[in-house]
Amino acid sequence: MTGNTTGDRTGNTIGDTIGDRTGDRTGDRTQPVATHLTEKLVRFQQPEKTLRYLGELPEARLADLLGLDAGAYRALLRDFDDQARATAAELAKDPDFAERTARLPFLPGQRIVALGESTTADRLSWFSILRHLLPDGVELVNLAVSGLTTSQALTQLPQLSFLRPDWVLCMLGANDAQRLGRRAGAPGTRLVSEAETIRNLLALRELGGQTGPDRWIWLTPSSMNQERVDAYPHFRHAGIGWASEDIDDVAAFLLSRPEPTVDTRQATAGLQLDDGIHLTLDGQRAVAAAFVDALAETS
Repeated sequence: MTGNTTGDRTGNTIGDTIGDRTGDRTGDRTQPVATHLTEKLVRFQQPEKTLRYLGELPEARLADLLGLDAGAYRALLRDFDDQARATAAELAKDPDFAERTARLPFLPGQRIVALGESTTADRLSWFSILRHLLPDGVELVNLAVSGLTTSQALTQLPQLSFLRPDWVLCMLGANDAQRLGRRAGAPGTRLVSEAETIRNLLALRELGGQTGPDRWIWLTPSSMNQERVDAYPHFRHAGIGWASEDIDDVAAFLLSRPEPTVDTRQATAGLQLDDGIHLTLDGQRAVAAAFVDALAETS
C-alpha cells in the first residue's frame, strides 16, 4: 500500500536490505543471496518502474540494484509468481468461485491496466493472482508503484493513454492519507488533503478514461490495523502514521461514484503484516476474491 524513501514500509530500509550481502564465498568474491529483508524489498519495490528515465534496465542491473546476483533475482521472481499462481489455483478449486470467475467480463484480446500503490505493485498482489485466474489472451499491465499518491499517479496519464486499455482497475488513496507529525495527542497533517485526493481521482477518471463508464473499476484502499500502525516503531520514529477514518473517507467517495467500486475493507480486516498497512498473502487473496465476487454480480 505504501512506500517512501526510508524503505518498503515492512520494517526494512533500502540501505539495510541492499547492504545485507551474506552468502558463500567464491574465491575473494561474496555471492549475494536473498535474505528475508531482501525478499520484502523485491516483493514491493520495482526499480524498472521508478527509474523509467534510464530506459530499459537489463535484468543484471536490476538484480544488482536490489543487492542480488541475476540468478537469485530470477529465483525470487519465479517464487513470487509460483505463489500467486498457487493462490489462484486454490481459489479456483471452489466450484462456485470458478463459476463466478468464468462470468467475468474480461475477454481474450483485451488489455487490463492497473493503477495503484504497493497493495497492487506487490508481486503477490490481488492483480498478480487475478492474472492466473483469467483466460489466456487477456493482457494485464501493472502500472502500480509502491508509495504512489494520487498526485503522482496523474503523471502516469500519458503512459495510460499510450496503452489504450480496454479496462482500468484503480486502487489509490491510501498514501494520500499518510499523516505527517502524527503522535499521541497530535493527529498530524495529511500528506495529500482530502479535497486534493478527490480532485486527483476525478482527474484520473476524466483524463485517463477512454474506456466506457463500466470499464473503469475502482477498488477502495484495504483496511488497516490501527493498533499495529500506531505501535510500529519505524512509523513512530519517522513521525508518520495513518488513521482508519481517513481510509474510510476515501472509500466513501469511491463508493459514491457511478463507476463500479469494489470495497476491499471488510475482506481484508485482520490480514495485515506487522506494520498494520501491507497485506499478507491471505489479504491479497481476499482482495482478489472480493474483486471477482463484485464483478461477477454485475456481469
